[in-house]
Amino acid sequence: MTAPENPAAPFLRVENLAAHFPVERGFVIRRRVGLVRAVDGVSFDLRKGEILGLVGESGCGKSTLGRALLQLIRPTAGAVILQGRHLTALRGALLREARADFQMIFQDPYASLNPRMTVFDALSEAIQAHRPVPNSELPARVTALLAKVGLPPRAQRGYPHEFSGGQRQRLAIARALAVEPQLIVADEPVSALDVSIQAQIINLLARVSREMRLTLIFISHDLSVVKYISDRIAVMYLGRIVEIGPAGGVFEHPLHPYTKALISAIPIPDPRREALRSRILLAGDPPSPLQPPPGCPFHPRCAYAVDRCSQIVPALEPQADPGHAAACIRAREINTA
Repeated sequence: MTAPENPAAPFLRVENLAAHFPVERGFVIRRRVGLVRAVDGVSFDLRKGEILGLVGESGCGKSTLGRALLQLIRPTAGAVILQGRHLTALRGALLREARADFQMIFQDPYASLNPRMTVFDALSEAIQAHRPVPNSELPARVTALLAKVGLPPRAQRGYPHEFSGGQRQRLAIARALAVEPQLIVADEPVSALDVSIQAQIINLLARVSREMRLTLIFISHDLSVVKYISDRIAVMYLGRIVEIGPAGGVFEHPLHPYTKALISAIPIPDPRREALRSRILLAGDPPSPLQPPPGCPFHPRCAYAVDRCSQIVPALEPQADPGHAAACIRAREINTA
């Protein structure tokens, strides 16, 4: 059962969430030799109906964070509080009951759909698992779901392999919507699609989020896509959020050196403007989450780094603009120079 909504409290609160994975060696006697800190102390709040874009390089922990939020991966530490309910404390039947309020859209729709089930069976199973209705009502419910995602009624008789990539992603969205959730995590839902189809799926997600007042966490490495759909943007680096703020503020006035580098890499379709701008090229590769650097995780690649950056782990602190925060001890100095 959904907890009553408190207007003063955030719809979703994430507090110091961590997902660590032990690394073991040995054939007979297994021993731990390290710890991969895939997500390491992430905190943020979301309002009801808000769309948060989560961006960062491959391997920064975006997908792991999304799965930890929905308890598909049990967090090592921290709390996920959805409308006053501590999801991290739920187990068994209580967690299964709560899953009706949050769903996930995966990157590969073909892998996430059962190839032996028709569309009707897949959507019916989702409905009956969480929001049961009489069997006589199922055809109308399935038809309505397909219409919501832009597919004809005849699609319910098909199997996943009979659809294109974009159509399969629409089916995956329909399945997530089947239980009437309040929170959806979309894990790179358009990265495997053609550009023209990407726009259709992004517009679909934006429309259903608005119509159903869904709270959406949209994970992507494509900043131009995230800018289009998001109300706020969070930038991840090596398991941590290094900047979060309104979408316009993050793009127009990035505060963290890593965010500045990412935005400078966005292609500009106008060759004249592209020739005039200056690119920020990062040195080296991202450090391993198995052996993160001391202090700020970004300092080995940062052009603004000083000695203190290797000694202090920066907190995600508010800056000049309301709701805009960055994890950099030199953020104010860099952005007022």
